[in-house]
Amino acid sequence: MPLSVRPARRGDLAHLVAWNAAMAWETEAKRLDGAVLERGVAAVFDEPRRGFYLVAERGGAAVGSLLVTYEWSDWRCGDFWWIQSVYVVPEARRGGVFRTLYAEVAARARAAGAVGLRLYVETENRRAQATYEGLGMERCHYFMYERTPLG
Repeated sequence: MPLSVRPARRGDLAHLVAWNAAMAWETEAKRLDGAVLERGVAAVFDEPRRGFYLVAERGGAAVGSLLVTYEWSDWRCGDFWWIQSVYVVPEARRGGVFRTLYAEVAARARAAGAVGLRLYVETENRRAQATYEGLGMERCHYFMYERTPLG
């Protein structure tokens, strides 16, 4: 059955929240605060400048999603589109869902004049790294640092 991709709608909120929570647990063994997560997902719909979600469907059933956010690059005078919060339901994995979502993001990014696509991946997730490399992405020479919470 073919895959289709569409922009997420507010009616997808429950899926997006559940999938984000599942992804955090699967990749980092982190339990997210459900109320905070729901507000965070809803905030993307409230403020389009934050980004957008795409949902992949097969046979009318949602099987995966991702979030795109933006990073301004003064060096390139354009936006990088960051692919985040990728989730594919277990029974649809290895079935082209991410590849289809990625193709849609790349097409939208080209049409919008973005200067590139970026994402981050767990250092031990070799399967995902191979997938991204197979799509033409290259490993960067940057390390990522963070400080949370601020205070």
